Amino acid sequence: MAKIHVPDENREISDVEQMRDFLKPFGIWYEKWDVEGRIGPQATDQEILDAYHPEIERLKAVGGFVTADVINVNPETPNLDVMLNKFNKEHTHSEDEIRFTVRGSGVFHIHPDNGQVFSITVESGDLVNVPNGTKHWFNLCSDRTIRCIRLFEDMSGWTPHYVEEGVAENYAPLCLGPSYLSQNSTKRPQQVIEIAE
Repeated sequence: MAKIHVPDENREISDVEQMRDFLKPFGIWYEKWDVEGRIGPQATDQEILDAYHPEIERLKAVGGFVTADVINVNPETPNLDVMLNKFNKEHTHSEDEIRFTVRGSGVFHIHPDNGQVFSITVESGDLVNVPNGTKHWFNLCSDRTIRCIRLFEDMSGWTPHYVEEGVAENYAPLCLGPSYLSQNSTKRPQQVIEIAE
């Protein structure tokens, strides 16, 4: 289940409707799709795309996407650190970034022009978008595993455009846990206060 963290306010949001209300002014939307019982743990990429065909087609119609694929990242992925280093620095894209997480977890930090930095931790079943031109960065969680459906308007739209003097280094990857935070004491602490549901 996704969670939103607003570190500078020591705030966490986990209620679905509260998350949607929080994200809406930033052009970000959140959906929860069923995973259990819909696809098996060993599903192929094509089986995943077939299982979610109706949802993919709906998103294509709404967002102008023309293609979808499945990305599968885990600790055995060749050149994993090189790949992750492309996206763990503050950047933008020239098209929407949309991901439905099938397995694993990760965290999108969002740095909006009209608000404070916040993060969205995504897990299996979570779908989010990052609108084009939105400053953001992405980290995997400590298991370094994520499998996602991605949709594209144009493959070249996913080229990161890095932000000079970005703020990413001021915010620790939330889901890496206390050992990471203690080793990187210059990062802002990620204390949170649960908002009652």
